Amino acid sequence: MTHAAPPLVWVTRAQPGADATAARIVTLGLHAIVEPLLEVRRRSDPPIDLTDVGALAFTSANAVTAFAERSPERALRVFAVGDATAVAARAVGFADVLSARGDVEALAATLAVRRHESPGVILYPAAADPARDLAGALDAAGVRVRQITLYETVIRAPSAALIEQLPRVDAVLLHSAKAAKALAAFLRSHPSPSLSAYCLSPQIAHALNHAGLAQVLSAEAPNEAALLALLGSVSDV
Repeated sequence: MTHAAPPLVWVTRAQPGADATAARIVTLGLHAIVEPLLEVRRRSDPPIDLTDVGALAFTSANAVTAFAERSPERALRVFAVGDATAVAARAVGFADVLSARGDVEALAATLAVRRHESPGVILYPAAADPARDLAGALDAAGVRVRQITLYETVIRAPSAALIEQLPRVDAVLLHSAKAAKALAAFLRSHPSPSLSAYCLSPQIAHALNHAGLAQVLSAEAPNEAALLALLGSVSDV
């Protein structure tokens, strides 16, 4: 990044997480532009069945929020994919929360190892099209799981204001493979060869292999702290 002014970073994740990410970017001495490529939409059905449920598994803060809006249950143990999701679970009132501090594979491994601590079914509140198959991984490990769809993420087209600013944007943050695919599709009509992408994981980066970007980098760990550390180190901020 060679601009005299602080680098401009495009935050693509859905709200409300996008604003929180933008605030963290500002603490790095960078400028942030919030323009989500995804929008979270809640589903009002089916009803949440807690019969025989021994614990909850959350793979995102969006899942936590969607569940909390639909159910008053807060006594069950929560297994969270990472620290940010664990924080979200505690914020809505869950007291017994364990973070796998990784990705979906780490969460599945944690649940498999600790299956005897939470007798019953693991309830997995999920998106309509989850990026990784947690239910399949748990089933393969012999862990009883019940997946329920509580929300979906819908692709949003970038605004005219974002398109106008795009030549001045230095970096773009990607938190999901779906957002990365949306970005790749957008860039086919709006090439940005000087834009660098910072991705939460190699899986997300893979979706941008042929997007014509200056560089595509992956965080050392699948969490935002590692992603922002990567952004800060490469941008020399």
